[in-house]
Amino acid sequence: LFVFEAKQSKYDEHNKEFKMFIPKENRIAVFSYLFQEGVCVVKKAPKPATHPHIEGPSNLEVMMLMKSLESKGYVRITFSWQYNYCYLTDAGIEYLRSYLALPPEIVPATHKATQKRPDSRDREEDKFAAGGRPAFNDNRGGGLGRGGGI
Repeated sequence: LFVFEAKQSKYDEHNKEFKMFIPKENRIAVFSYLFQEGVCVVKKAPKPATHPHIEGPSNLEVMMLMKSLESKGYVRITFSWQYNYCYLTDAGIEYLRSYLALPPEIVPATHKATQKRPDSRDREEDKFAAGGRPAFNDNRGGGLGRGGGI
């Protein structure tokens, strides 16, 4: 189990330590989602019972796992508008690949090459062969200022 220790502020009279235990199946679910997508978005709200994209773990568990991975340098986190945007680093890819026992051929979705153009569109065909773009094709003639030349 993963254990997270967090101390309260230094002004706390008892200086208690908090520990969070995350079950292994939840940790594997978060790690496999992160490796598959390459990114993870986590709302800064510990109350929701589940994460909207990952089955199993609570939102708090996902937040704490991302925080732990960031401290080890496996994830880069950008915070904006109460959301944490977590990006997997190269070291994180290697760590998760070894943790999840994945072959080197499998890469996250953010590292896969995409096609430059869709294949369904034919570039040879000229859509506007009959006199330019249809929105600007008016047969009023002229064009001398606001009156339209009439």
